[in-house]
Amino acid sequence: MKIMFDNISKKYKKKYVLDNFSAELNQGIYGILGANGAGKTTLLNIFVGILKSDTGNIFIDEINIKKLGSEFLSYIGYLPQYPMFYKNFEVLDFLKYMCAIKNIPKNEGIKRAKELLEIVNLRDVYYKKIGALSGGMRQRVGIVQAMLGDPKILILDEPTAGLDPRERIRFRNLISKFSENRIVLLATHIVSDVEFIANQVIILKEGHLIKQDTPTVLIDEIEGKVWTVTTTNSKIDDRYEKYKISNILRDNNDILLRIISNEKPDVKAKNVKPNLEDVFLYYCGEDNVC
Repeated sequence: MKIMFDNISKKYKKKYVLDNFSAELNQGIYGILGANGAGKTTLLNIFVGILKSDTGNIFIDEINIKKLGSEFLSYIGYLPQYPMFYKNFEVLDFLKYMCAIKNIPKNEGIKRAKELLEIVNLRDVYYKKIGALSGGMRQRVGIVQAMLGDPKILILDEPTAGLDPRERIRFRNLISKFSENRIVLLATHIVSDVEFIANQVIILKEGHLIKQDTPTVLIDEIEGKVWTVTTTNSKIDDRYEKYKISNILRDNNDILLRIISNEKPDVKAKNVKPNLEDVFLYYCGEDNVC
């Protein structure tokens, strides 16, 4: 399967939130990175039909999705940024309800729901009310409902926001598990969510596509542009004014800064290996980020 976005634009009043976005996606996990307001959710909402683009088209295997009509929805599993759960529903009843909405036969749907709850380690919550679950458990129920129809395209909008580190790791592992033989679009501003699982990274800034490539290639492209510098309190303000600072480590009276810069920021500065967070800040971060 192949998805092609062709010059997708969306404007609110006089401001473009997406500006001529074009990209081609094949099987694998695509991490869509961008700061809040970069256009990530707008892009996904246009794709699933919640919003209409002002210009451009989207194609699935060279067929315009407008021609597919409601059939297109059978391709998609979707977990929105703020999923609205029926908190008084028991988990299994909620999933039965979602199967009915997705036109999945009852017996097939119950079997599929139980299989997926087993995979996400929620086998013991069939009869618990959704409102009684932790945030991490609710998100796992959310990805189960997205996977009920065995979709070819899985869309996840900020799925780990608000989760503790352990649940975020668990959820990332689930995404990897569910990515086989499908396209996964994972929109987030949390770089670690995509650093180890994304086959490709799409970087958005103010509605523009800045970069699309594998994490390894993106990291290699800024080799030689990440530095560590030891400084003191008296000099730190000057560093803030001149450079993008991704990390500060205090050690007694010394302060170790991680600086992103095309030029060597200090005669004693040392090059260090970049990571994907450095890539994100290089392209999207404002000066003095920390």
